[in-house]
Amino acid sequence: MARYIGPVCRLCRREDMKLFLKGERCYTDKCSYERRAYPPGQHGQSRRWRKSDYGEQLREKQKMKRMYLIGERQFLGYYKKASRMKGVTGDNLMQLLERRLDNVVYRMGFVCDHAEARQLLCHGHFTINGRRVDIPSYLVKEGDVIEVKESSRQMEKIKEALGAVERRGVPDWISLNKENFQGTIKQLPVREDVTASIREHLVIELYSK
Repeated sequence: MARYIGPVCRLCRREDMKLFLKGERCYTDKCSYERRAYPPGQHGQSRRWRKSDYGEQLREKQKMKRMYLIGERQFLGYYKKASRMKGVTGDNLMQLLERRLDNVVYRMGFVCDHAEARQLLCHGHFTINGRRVDIPSYLVKEGDVIEVKESSRQMEKIKEALGAVERRGVPDWISLNKENFQGTIKQLPVREDVTASIREHLVIELYSK
């Protein structure tokens, strides 16, 4: 998978939406999107795009991929899996993305952004039901208990993130025990649990062509 290694604040400006890719910086007045709320590039301030239906669908797909840090092939795989599940394909897609372990660790407040979640997971700092799991795409299930390893609880990154968790909030489908560095999946997420401005039906229309 081609990995984007450029300045991530450009991605927020390109999608005209805060994607919260820089952690705590996104909540301060240093946020690039707040300071320059126009597309990046030499002509970002002057150019006005006329979006076609395809253009809107493409931008929505790119927004979701960047929000969850997923490549094209993996994202397409989630769409195919969602289309085979019972129910509304768009709702299924959102549930699959929310159930990713790197996203769950971020939602619980153990990290400040998805990139940090992926890094700490790959380094083996978290366990599920007492078993070490280092796969960011692992799909959590109802009743799973995600915990910071005992030896990792003094990490400054994790303690700072937990200290600011009240500002972001924890979704209703997750319960967090800050004192024990532990979170539990109370139930699988539903579409209403995703508060970000996402129009997943445009992505389904794009892939359905």
